[in-house]
Amino acid sequence: MNKYERVAGLIETDLASRHLDGYEISFGSSRNLSIEVKEQEIDTFRSSAPAGVSIRVLKSGGMGFSYSTSLDDAALSRMVQNAVLGAENQTPDPANCFPLPQEYPAVAGLFDNNLSAVDETEKIQLAKDLERLALGADPRVKRVRKAIYGESEYAFWIRNSVGVVGGYSGTSVSCSVTVVAEEGDDSQMGWDFGFSSFLSGIDVETIAANAVAKALGTLGAIKIPTMNSPAILDNHVASEIVEVLSSSFLAENVQKGKSMLAGRLGEKLFSPLIQIRDDGTLSGGISTAPFDAEGVAHRNNLLVEDGRLKAFLYDSRSAWKDRAVSTGNAVRGGVKSPLRTGVTNFFIVNGSTPRDEMIRGIERGVLITEVMGIHTANGISGDFSVGAAGFFIEKGVIAYPIKGIAIAGNIFDLFRGVEMVGDDIRFFGGVGSPSLKISTLDMSGS
Repeated sequence: MNKYERVAGLIETDLASRHLDGYEISFGSSRNLSIEVKEQEIDTFRSSAPAGVSIRVLKSGGMGFSYSTSLDDAALSRMVQNAVLGAENQTPDPANCFPLPQEYPAVAGLFDNNLSAVDETEKIQLAKDLERLALGADPRVKRVRKAIYGESEYAFWIRNSVGVVGGYSGTSVSCSVTVVAEEGDDSQMGWDFGFSSFLSGIDVETIAANAVAKALGTLGAIKIPTMNSPAILDNHVASEIVEVLSSSFLAENVQKGKSMLAGRLGEKLFSPLIQIRDDGTLSGGISTAPFDAEGVAHRNNLLVEDGRLKAFLYDSRSAWKDRAVSTGNAVRGGVKSPLRTGVTNFFIVNGSTPRDEMIRGIERGVLITEVMGIHTANGISGDFSVGAAGFFIEKGVIAYPIKGIAIAGNIFDLFRGVEMVGDDIRFFGGVGSPSLKISTLDMSGS
């Protein structure tokens, strides 16, 4: 019997006398470390080990939720009492339910067994190396704003009253750096990061080189006239726009009328080159796990195929409302957070066109590498107007960096206008995309 089963047994003993229609018990814990270096000295060193238990209880159609960060008897009793009280005061809803047990996929590569054995001095040195490599790459790099090492070792376990039981653990490691390059009166920033489930998957040399290249590449940026032309969205910018779109695939938002995709299932809304998936089993994904936050097996969900909207993402509650099946998309922000529907590893499927080939095919256009304020895009209509920066393309080559432009349009029009899908997919958190070539984009300049 593991430690979770022992505490769950104590909670279930208390629940047995409460005349409930069902319950769920889940545990979450993590060990976190964050190190920030400045001028080869430790500027910030943070460690934490949060842990706790949460329960959901179903009584007469009402769902109650409560949690505790203490596992002593009195705290667990209060947690149970609060959850039952919440259920009794909720408006009954037949959609409140718990999933049945099912087979979970085998997901490898989640846990680095060697991570905890690596001395902290080696992890501090990684952050120092990141800063040193960035500063030494070019004399125009004048300072490093942040050089950060971070790691987490986490575990999750769940059991419910209808037979679901499961647990998993994992590790994550990340490094990031922000540099400032200067030339004359011009100053530009560059940033890059690396993420892996394993310490060995972090390459500080590549991270530093990419951040420096971004800063140096934008020195001397100028404004351009207002124009309408072909454009390439690099994988970072494309991912930011995909992230705005991702919430519209959540059935919970569709049912509430908060999705730009509501009522459009089966329509060809995107370029036929576009495929979109949400894959909780993706190798190396930041959200990869055997099952979701309510114990439903993760799977690879095809949402857009050949440009056509094929499916939405469900947890058990939203699936009940649509007489559908959960897609394994129940998420929670920790034991203190109630369940909600969310994406796992959400991405545009990689294409086959190198970005250099996209550039060669443009007589006069732009490569967009940065957008500012994309979160302000209208989540219902898809309209957006944001600041942008990048590079001007002339006769099939990058001519010079540009800044101070604004791009405007509609997310649907943008994705309908995709002429090429790059082969350079990259994930930024749980959302990823390759570079995308757009047939035409409105840009406001000087």
